[in-house]
Amino acid sequence: MSTSDPIAGVAVISTGSVAIRPEHVGPTWKNTYLWLATSRRWTAPRPINVYVVEHRQGLVLFDTGQDRASVTDPDYFPGGASGLVYSRLAKFDIGPDETLAAGLRGLGHAVQDVHTAVISHLHQDHIGGLPLLGHSEIVVSRPEWESLRRPLPQARGLLTDHIDLPGLRWRHVTMDDLADPALAPFQHGHDLFGDGSLVLLPTPGHTSGSLSMLVRRPGHRPLLMVGDLTYDDRLLAQGRLPGVGGKRQMRTATQMVNRLRARLPGLVVLPAHDPGAGRRLAAALDGHPDRRYSA
Repeated sequence: MSTSDPIAGVAVISTGSVAIRPEHVGPTWKNTYLWLATSRRWTAPRPINVYVVEHRQGLVLFDTGQDRASVTDPDYFPGGASGLVYSRLAKFDIGPDETLAAGLRGLGHAVQDVHTAVISHLHQDHIGGLPLLGHSEIVVSRPEWESLRRPLPQARGLLTDHIDLPGLRWRHVTMDDLADPALAPFQHGHDLFGDGSLVLLPTPGHTSGSLSMLVRRPGHRPLLMVGDLTYDDRLLAQGRLPGVGGKRQMRTATQMVNRLRARLPGLVVLPAHDPGAGRRLAAALDGHPDRRYSA
């Protein structure tokens, strides 16, 4: 890893909020479809986070949030049985000033500044900014992309009409051998720019190709953006799993992240929908001169 810092700052913006079922956050013993059919409660609104990294190669996003069209266009979600599942899974609130473009403007950037968007996984609350990013490189794990081709993508939370858009420049990454003992127990990953500052790590479970992004800067606490591996870092630290995904893979990924936490003192874990993530990022950046990037 380079000793110079290629990163000028890190920020979080939120493209609205989402209420989900408590069983979704977990832990729960219930099968997903059982709690989805029987749950009567919603959580308090939770953020839909997009993480923004100002790298010397250009602006990098980790996830792109929720499209406001999902609350203004009655045809955004599928109808029928699939539509019923989506309506029971989440309730969104996205104002006109909570779009990806508006959030970037609040940081002094334009959508056109985005060089690369890393997608943790292809669920609709992570791909909402794709229609704006035809000029950017869109990075997703190869297993995640290949999951689009399996039967019944809508039933698995993949809205192909909002993902496989014309004009987008996708890069489907595979995980390489990592020759960095500091990243153990992760033995495979993808160094986004070859300088060790942004490393993609496989954390499947929520979906088959979910990935996380480790941000490392000299003199700063390391950050790990984990998508939906968890909805609450306290639960992840306790090894407790959310209610959506493959339990075996999630358990393994959770254990690996917690082992990495032990190897990287001060590691800050940043999920996509954890209400405390913004405060933890601000605390991690506190004391550094570039206050634009403390959420």
